[in-house]
Amino acid sequence: MLMSCWRWIAVSTLVAGLGACRQSATPEAPTHDATPAVIPDVPSPPAAPAYTYPATQTVNQVDNYHGIDVPDPYRWLEDLDAAETKAWVAAQNDLTFGELAKIAERQAIANKLARVWNHERYSAPENKGGRYFFRRNNGLQDQDVLYWSDGIDGQARVLIDPNTLSTDGTVALRGVAIRDDGKYVAYGVSASGSDWETWRVREVATGTDLPDTLEWVKFSRASWSKDGKGFYYSRYAAPEAGEAYEAVNDNQKLYYHPLGTDQATDRLVYERPDQPEWGFRAKVSDDGRYLVVSISQGTDRRKRVYVSDLRRSRGPMQPLLDAFDASYTYLGNEGPVFWFKTDLNAPRGRVVAIDLRRPSPQHWRELVPQSEDTLKTARVVGDRFVLSYLHHAHSRVVIHRTDGAIDREVRLPGIGSTTGFVGSRRSSETFFGFSSFATPKTIYRLDVNEGQPSVFHRPSVPFDPSRYETTQVFLTSKDGTRIPMFITAAKGQARSGDAPTYLYGYGGFNIALTPKFTVPDAVWLEMGGIYAQPSLRGGGEYGERWHEAGTKLNKQNVFDDFAAAARFLIDERYTSSDRLAIGGRSNGGLLVGASITQHPELFGAALAGVGVMDMLRFHKFTIGWAWVSDYGSADDARQFQALYAYSPLHNVRSGTAYPATLVYAADHDDRVVPSHSYKFAAALQAAQAGTEPILMRIDTKAGHGAGKPVSKRIDEWADYWAFLVAELDFTLPAGFAG
Repeated sequence: MLMSCWRWIAVSTLVAGLGACRQSATPEAPTHDATPAVIPDVPSPPAAPAYTYPATQTVNQVDNYHGIDVPDPYRWLEDLDAAETKAWVAAQNDLTFGELAKIAERQAIANKLARVWNHERYSAPENKGGRYFFRRNNGLQDQDVLYWSDGIDGQARVLIDPNTLSTDGTVALRGVAIRDDGKYVAYGVSASGSDWETWRVREVATGTDLPDTLEWVKFSRASWSKDGKGFYYSRYAAPEAGEAYEAVNDNQKLYYHPLGTDQATDRLVYERPDQPEWGFRAKVSDDGRYLVVSISQGTDRRKRVYVSDLRRSRGPMQPLLDAFDASYTYLGNEGPVFWFKTDLNAPRGRVVAIDLRRPSPQHWRELVPQSEDTLKTARVVGDRFVLSYLHHAHSRVVIHRTDGAIDREVRLPGIGSTTGFVGSRRSSETFFGFSSFATPKTIYRLDVNEGQPSVFHRPSVPFDPSRYETTQVFLTSKDGTRIPMFITAAKGQARSGDAPTYLYGYGGFNIALTPKFTVPDAVWLEMGGIYAQPSLRGGGEYGERWHEAGTKLNKQNVFDDFAAAARFLIDERYTSSDRLAIGGRSNGGLLVGASITQHPELFGAALAGVGVMDMLRFHKFTIGWAWVSDYGSADDARQFQALYAYSPLHNVRSGTAYPATLVYAADHDDRVVPSHSYKFAAALQAAQAGTEPILMRIDTKAGHGAGKPVSKRIDEWADYWAFLVAELDFTLPAGFAG
């Protein structure tokens, strides 16, 4: 999930009671008191399945959870390096790629994806010491390249080109930290999609690397000390041999790395062996006086904040906000007065000032109160707060002075999403990106002290956004909650009730799905499809209460919202069940898995990506324990009941006709380990009573999604869209391939 979606460490104790079990091709239906969120058994259709799937052995494995025996016949697929698992993966890929290759439209879709992807893309520039740094892709480069220029109008020069670091484009540039004077850049690279990063330091003027090499860095940023002699970062201990992609990540530690030294001599700044689940992200204040450390516990939005006064030699870490009662994002400071974005007593967010000399909440000063919209990001640029809000899941931007007084609202081009607004106290200049479902990202320059934004870079894309329109509708979920949904389609497209429609969702971890341009979605529109994106509970579209309404014991609300969105599209004659496909990744893959096991009759096809499918064991691998804050844990009896009731793996019913499903995963995914998808696909294949295919696509030398080469993305989306063309049985429009 997104780091997402999903950070840090610690392993729960194994549930007791592993005993002898009955052998079964698929797990039995839940027998606990909570009613599983599934429909009654559907009679098997008379036709025999059209596919012969690879043989999948079962094992005698039963776990006892709070007095309930739960079979896990595909436990062996959790051993990712076993020869049997690798053979099974190869057999699944042989079947899947063989079937996908038979789809006549696939090549035309791949060609269209390549044409639309082939446009110049920029990130918002960042000014450090008069040098501007930005990422650029000339179109079909596998990885974005980091450039720099002297001045905003200076000649752009390549600084780091990750495309030269591998022959197949699978090494990606991840984190970047630029020293204030713009002379050095610390940067992290990852291989094959892993979350593990190796950090180095490059001299900007010469483009050469210093000898510094930092290993086993994950879920960290780097922050330079103001003297420029080194930077702070976080890392884990080296895992045991062969365990890098599966072992639990815990006991992260905060270090300081002086330039030109070996990592082994880095100074340990802070650790908490008594709190193995704590993770650390450090930032040096703009004035250089303080080290501000944000402490996370898994993906929980609540944070602790500790501060060290750097004027003292290795000053002690002092708790500033230690109640773990709300989210806190450090924005900046004026001497000992710190500015934070927080949702304490403000579930939609506000900005407060906290004086280190009187830090108790009764002395806080509210600068920007909570509004009707959700405050998602806040930056300090010049002497202004740049605040980005979500208004019914799309962006609006407001500028305030640092005393809290409102200055003005930034005019945006329409319904869409903003990113960027990086800057410093010393300059009023910032840049941001804006995009919508049909409008590619344009970069704007903004002076926060005056005026409105001006275009810095507008891409030239072989796609006509004027042909499409986005509307926002509101539908009613099962419990009466009002749910917004964006629908993008060709202008004037008739509601005939049979348009191929792709319903995409997430619904978790306080992450908001907002309007943005992606090449695959643009190509889907050109294929004649409708794209629908609801704002499900569990996400961050309406603040913390909206998030909490889709977590732990309330997680079923997310699936109910998604089903209500599907029924709305059918009832309002946008589409029909046999032309409706659903998709999601990570937590969204869980959403898809739960949806097809609860409502198999509602969908014509499903794309289930890198999903969390085994809700009883997710916390036992890599960073999975960190998701307990959203999901709960099977170690808790009451939470087990809720998890067991919707866990996709455990709600697969033998003899059910499931929709055509493509389960996809990646062999180097060290966030959501691929065994989730392996076990779910195996269970679906064994249970399928209908004639629709259940296929498993396993990408190699790839991870959870970040840093995936453009060439791989074109291949995978050609497969996904071709699968939907075949299974939803529709024809590409005339001239699509031209």
